[in-house]
Amino acid sequence: MKKLILSALAVVTLSFTVNAQQIDRSVQPKPGPAPKVKLGKAQKFSLPNGLKVIMVENHKLPRVSASLTIDNDPSLEGSKAGVSDIMGGLLGNGTSDISKDAFNERIDYLGASVSFRSSGAYARSLTKYFPEVLELMAKGVKDPVFTQTEFDKSIERTLEGLKNEEKNVKAIARRVENALLYGKNHPYGEFVTKETIKNITLQDVKNNYSTFYRPNNAYLVVVGDVNPKATKKLIKKLFGDWAKGTIPASNIPTPKNVATTEIDFINMPNAVQSEIAVVNTSDLTLGDKDYYAALLANNILGGGGTARLFMNLREDKGYTYGSYSSISQDKLNGAAKFRAGAAVRNMVTDSAVVEIQKEINKIRFQKVSAEELKNSKAEYIGSFVRNVQKPATAARFALNIARYDLPANFYEKYLENINAVTLEDVQNAAIKYFLGDKARIVVTGKGMDVLKNLEKTSEYKINYYDQFANATKKPKMSLPIPAGMNAGTVIDNYIKAIGGKAKVAGVKTLLTTSNASIQGTPVVLVIKSAAPNKQSTIVSVMGNVMQKMVFNGTTGYQEGRGQRKALEGDDLKEAQTTSAPFADNAYRSGKLVRIEPVDGSNAYVITAGKSEIFYDVKTGLKVKEVKTSKGPQGEIKVPVTYGDYKEVNGIKFPHKMVQTMGPMKMEFITKEIKINEGVTDADFK
Repeated sequence: MKKLILSALAVVTLSFTVNAQQIDRSVQPKPGPAPKVKLGKAQKFSLPNGLKVIMVENHKLPRVSASLTIDNDPSLEGSKAGVSDIMGGLLGNGTSDISKDAFNERIDYLGASVSFRSSGAYARSLTKYFPEVLELMAKGVKDPVFTQTEFDKSIERTLEGLKNEEKNVKAIARRVENALLYGKNHPYGEFVTKETIKNITLQDVKNNYSTFYRPNNAYLVVVGDVNPKATKKLIKKLFGDWAKGTIPASNIPTPKNVATTEIDFINMPNAVQSEIAVVNTSDLTLGDKDYYAALLANNILGGGGTARLFMNLREDKGYTYGSYSSISQDKLNGAAKFRAGAAVRNMVTDSAVVEIQKEINKIRFQKVSAEELKNSKAEYIGSFVRNVQKPATAARFALNIARYDLPANFYEKYLENINAVTLEDVQNAAIKYFLGDKARIVVTGKGMDVLKNLEKTSEYKINYYDQFANATKKPKMSLPIPAGMNAGTVIDNYIKAIGGKAKVAGVKTLLTTSNASIQGTPVVLVIKSAAPNKQSTIVSVMGNVMQKMVFNGTTGYQEGRGQRKALEGDDLKEAQTTSAPFADNAYRSGKLVRIEPVDGSNAYVITAGKSEIFYDVKTGLKVKEVKTSKGPQGEIKVPVTYGDYKEVNGIKFPHKMVQTMGPMKMEFITKEIKINEGVTDADFK
């Protein structure tokens, strides 16, 4: 039997070899025809109130979804910016005949999902519950209740969210980016502030609903296991009495790009990396002749992990975790947006700007390779074919055809049009839509770390803006250091602020236990130290030691993932020169280099080794420490902020410590501090 199997395998192998010899592999095979696209059939009808309904049957699973889209043009909200979002957030809080709690309890009981927003609503359930779930959605749409209690809660939540964004570099970067690109008098450039939210009243919310939340410019898309005849009857019954209204026309200005490329800089003193965006607007609309070429050009430039931007800035230069580009289409005149960008380390901000611009100009002035275009087409075709089988895709396509007044066969011809794009088409689209010579380069970062090199290497004019897109002056790089101040006096002030020399000198050992979490997983940090310079640091996750560092005053080691490594070089030197339990005494030999703002207050900055330590000018307390470490992409700065100082045995200790490394942020809250107890020599072995 074994001999027979081996003989059979030999025959099969031989047949493959013979066939392979008949193929001329020096000639690239011709691409086959584009796959034939078979879209799910959409049934359409309209109600007398103007609501347009699209239904797509799919009986593979016993469930149905309904999506309501109110297709109004965006409008400017001015001094009450945010009113539509508040209105959308209040929808679904019950109706005139069913309370909020009863409404939500019924949806939960049915195992369904119903949600609302300022531009529509969504519902999903099993087929047998769909009539009742759609009725609940219809009631929420037609007959919402806006109460003062819920309104006040929404305002409070929104204000709290805005407060949390005050130091969010990415959020502020996008806000200013859009305000500059479109203008504050454009709906896409307008943004919400504390002042505009406080201007909004409950009556404003009601007026916004009654004015804009109407059926005569709305689409209801139903997908799933439905009986079209019965569903049509149900929709007429539930939505037929939804009163239409007169929706005000919007007078929206057409955004204009800058005449010459410029850098717009937003200073964020707390930024540990710079947000860079090269942006411009265009007239690209879904269905334009060069729409497909623009998609492919963008995909080659920055569409993913194999695109040019990513391969340059991450794989080659190691500047960032990722660099991408995007291009959008829009019905509004001149409102389509091209964007290429990355979040990069402060010290390479200027170089990253140069490289992003280099890639944009390269794709504009040099044709992409045939291989790049072939691969990009294959990616789009593969994604399209996979998604087109989904019922929701057929419904979305039908909605787009209706909203954008596209030809009925637009998506049936989609792959054919993608395949028809030539190398010349890609270059022409890049020249037309990627305006490297008339773009805004928006950089949001720490001026003190970034501007010197940016000014030195940049050929572009630099304009300065605050966090609300108001033109401002170049930020001060530092404040003058008062006469007589040096690193030693700063440390003296710190020791005095936390309790005084006598109290600090009385601390022979110190044990600190702090808790944090990573994606819900508990992390425990235990630090033990003993005078003059012994220290042990243990990080545990769910009770298991993940990382450990021990220094006995002369030698030490680091341990993690089952491996131990002796402290050596700069790490050993730093441990030997750092005094414990209070490492700050070692910074007396450092250098006081500047004063700069930290979270709205000025701080003295001392450099010591590879660290910068920040002490509040007024309170004397340590507020921040930034250590330069080696990472997989080169040197990175790891900031740690300190706060919530509380007294323990007459000495102030920070009870909150936040460490940021790249996209990860860990907040440690101190749970226990023991002075002169709980530490023995065995802890440093």
